[in-house]
Amino acid sequence: MATLTVTPVTLSGVRDDNALVAAAGGGDAFAPSDRTFFRINNGGGSPITVTFVTPGLLNSLTIGDAGGSVTNAQSRLFGPFPAELFADPTTGLCVVTYSAVTSVTVGAFRIDRP
Repeated sequence: MATLTVTPVTLSGVRDDNALVAAAGGGDAFAPSDRTFFRINNGGGSPITVTFVTPGLLNSLTIGDAGGSVTNAQSRLFGPFPAELFADPTTGLCVVTYSAVTSVTVGAFRIDRP
């Protein structure tokens, strides 16, 4: 599992394609926040499923994991990821897993306030 650097998005902009890295076979992790989002580019020939683990509880009830499908040859954005729902209690990171990683690139981004 790789820990991804969260790329800040500012008024001066960021080239998001330069911030994308190959998805790790065992999943990835990133620092969650209510201003963080996650981009997945599926360059493969089949759809994939992405899962964002939600280890938190809401009123003592387990929260279902978030995520969805990313069609082949398409890109999708997910987020935001409030830490109180997505931060692992041990690492403080949000864990993301993929059903496949061939030709899949990912990146974590945070909207910075001016």
